[in-house]
Amino acid sequence: MNIYLENVNLNSQTGPNSFGQKLVKYICNEDIMITGAEHSDVSLCFIESRQSNIVKPLVQRLDGIYFDVKQDYVQKNSNIQRTYNLANAVIFQSEFAKQLVTTWFGDHNNTVVIHNGADFDKIETISPIKNKTLDKYENVWSCASHWRPHKRLAENVRYFLEHSSEKDCLVVAGNAPEKVEHDRIFYTGNLPHNALVSLYKRSRYFIHLAKLDNCPNVVVDARACGSQIICTDSGGTREIAGPDAIVIPEEEWDFKPLDLYNPPKLDFSVKKKNDIDTNINMQYVAEQYLNVLTQSLECR
Repeated sequence: MNIYLENVNLNSQTGPNSFGQKLVKYICNEDIMITGAEHSDVSLCFIESRQSNIVKPLVQRLDGIYFDVKQDYVQKNSNIQRTYNLANAVIFQSEFAKQLVTTWFGDHNNTVVIHNGADFDKIETISPIKNKTLDKYENVWSCASHWRPHKRLAENVRYFLEHSSEKDCLVVAGNAPEKVEHDRIFYTGNLPHNALVSLYKRSRYFIHLAKLDNCPNVVVDARACGSQIICTDSGGTREIAGPDAIVIPEEEWDFKPLDLYNPPKLDFSVKKKNDIDTNINMQYVAEQYLNVLTQSLECR
């Protein structure tokens, strides 16, 4: 089977593209290859297709859609919805993403939820970060993101400051637009994936208090490295955070457009247990993708 990966840059380290790299590693063999569109049997399209004439089976991998009132979400969603309507099958990254998309676009007759996965084999080969500054602390906390307002960096920091001891420190990865200066908080800027894994393996806690995230790869990787996840119950993050995650509840969303980049502050006084335990092993995840691609090819 020849697979065309559309809207994927295998040389990029951003979330969707890094997932594409992991997927290629685990599905390719002597019988399954990644090819160009002209030689493909089936297409796996991340988010939206630019093909004007789709004649071969198409599987759409979809996380979320646009719903920010300060954006032209109708226009931004138009080609995503066109791809959704043309796709032979749709893979959602979380149950939340499925509920969001079907609320806006309507039901699709062939969908499946497959959460993102971590490359456990690669993680096993990476050692925890060695750093003299971190050695001064009993517990390392971390967080990482492409920091935008709904990722709530300030809330991550506030949670750390309110729940940590003098023996704890926080490492913030990614280019932080605004920094809270504190002697127990350290900012690294953007880190390559191996360095992030090394940090996660040193971290007791990983904070991800983003609003309405669908299935963040940083949480999948941090959990795979043994960090305990601290997240909100909005979006799909808690679906991959693990049963030991600390979950901060938010006000329930009615799936109507909202001001995403102006999220409310959180109430840390209320926490709840997580009752979801998802298999995030990339080998398992890749098998699920391969099943969908094979079925789409067989049903053409």
